Amino acid sequence: MQDSITPVAPVAAGAEAAGEERHASLVALGERVRSLRARRGMTRKAVALAADVSERHLANLEYGTGNASFLVLQQVAGALQCSMAELIGDITASSPEWLLIRELLEHRDEATLRRVRVAIGELLGNGSVSGHTPGAAWPRVALVGLRGAGKSTLGQMLADDLEYPFVELSREIEKFAGCSISEIQGLYGMNAYRRYERRALEEAIQIYPEVVIATPGGLVSDAATFNLLLSHCTTVWLQAEPEDHMQRVAEQGDLRPMAASAEAMNDLRQILAGRSAFYSKADLRLNTSSQPLQDTFKLLRTQVREALKLPV
Repeated sequence: MQDSITPVAPVAAGAEAAGEERHASLVALGERVRSLRARRGMTRKAVALAADVSERHLANLEYGTGNASFLVLQQVAGALQCSMAELIGDITASSPEWLLIRELLEHRDEATLRRVRVAIGELLGNGSVSGHTPGAAWPRVALVGLRGAGKSTLGQMLADDLEYPFVELSREIEKFAGCSISEIQGLYGMNAYRRYERRALEEAIQIYPEVVIATPGGLVSDAATFNLLLSHCTTVWLQAEPEDHMQRVAEQGDLRPMAASAEAMNDLRQILAGRSAFYSKADLRLNTSSQPLQDTFKLLRTQVREALKLPV
């Protein structure tokens, strides 16, 4: 196990300013590592195992008290499934919009990049950046949000109302893999799971011109898959209070989060904070904690039908 993280040395009086700057950079790096880990929904132990570093050294990195080698940073970036640019805080990885743009432009040839640059220049030069009109061309409706937000229940109700097929993407992933989600992640790792997730979404888009899709909560963690969703679906972010997320997951029969409720609730809040900036890219949003189920469904039905230009 490689632990190339050394403690920050005491700062001499004559180099105090430089030392403070260096320490601030390490603290900022640690904050990014924690944020990325929360967005992925991974524990520190899981990241340390995947990165082949000790949990103690990863903790030092996260709290800015250790200076990691380039090799360790590469290993941590691989474990978090992000680029080194995102890990070290490059401007082109500083926000969800930047990340989504980067993914679209990666591996393009020079001629394509030039056409994109010219098109962007013309668009900005006109002074009007017009976004996608929700539902105008996409009668596929995708519900995004953390587990326990109500995607499965409300998704089925919405599909019945619209007379659309209902696709629960997690079930489709399991069909592709021939085993459960937990088995995919345990046996083959998160990268394999993300490939199945992308494949399931691609097939749903290909097969169904009209559909309601309930997506896994972590789908937004993969920029390529999330771009695909945003480009082919009218998206709805179902929000809920952390307490409701926890209670609904328990009601589904998963009591694991309740084993250490205070720690689990803190983890849940961090995951929500890490993913909210991505969920917020959805065309529509609805808080499912603000009213009873039937009232929530009425609000969802109205929003979606208006977006799709259907009778309300």
